[in-house]
Amino acid sequence: MSIEANCCRHLRVRGLVQGVFYRASTEQTALRLGLAGWVRNCANGDVELIACGPPARLDDLEQWLWEGPPAARVDAVERRDVPFEVFVGFSVRR
Repeated sequence: MSIEANCCRHLRVRGLVQGVFYRASTEQTALRLGLAGWVRNCANGDVELIACGPPARLDDLEQWLWEGPPAARVDAVERRDVPFEVFVGFSVRR
């Protein structure tokens, strides 16, 4: 059995994702999955985040991002791998 190395992903979520508790729900989900990083609103109405942890957990988060909280409407989730960083916990940035 192999152990997957931690990695980081930058994710951008498009759709009706601001004003629907998307950031707070993302923070809760990431913490439940044991991920570290941050989430914030973008000026154009998107939500973006950096999440770091085991690839399988990042996949779980990405899958959740497609649904988000009940009032959200997600049109797209863009993903790219980014260099690994160390974060303490997962937070909402303003």
